[in-house]
Amino acid sequence: PLDPSTALRTKMEKQLEAARFRYINEQLYTSTSGEAIRMFQQDPEAIAIYHKGYTAQVQHWPTNPVDSIISYICKKPASLVVADFGCGDCKIARSVKNKVHSFDLAPVCDLATKCDMAKVPLRDSTVDIAVFCLSLMGT
Repeated sequence: PLDPSTALRTKMEKQLEAARFRYINEQLYTSTSGEAIRMFQQDPEAIAIYHKGYTAQVQHWPTNPVDSIISYICKKPASLVVADFGCGDCKIARSVKNKVHSFDLAPVCDLATKCDMAKVPLRDSTVDIAVFCLSLMGT
């Protein structure tokens, strides 16, 4: 068991981390993509805090919507091309047989292309399934 001082410190650090995630999340919901890019450029640590906080939040949900999307895609032909806008950890790309274009403003996955969702490097009519799962922030 931790001594009371260490336990209190750990508890407070977790609360501060959760508060920082909520703040970043609110900023993303209420800013343009350009403003979000500037925020992450000015505070690169915010990317890791956001993704860690998001991952922690998802664990408390009864269903992760990404899992439902993966299930849907798996029932479709593998020849269909998928674009995952706001891909996070690239779970979709890592879980399906389809070609997946993964995009994120602040990627944490090597499979993702870093970009502003308003300027995605895809030609028109090249995607069969477009995924915007919890990613229409700042639009």
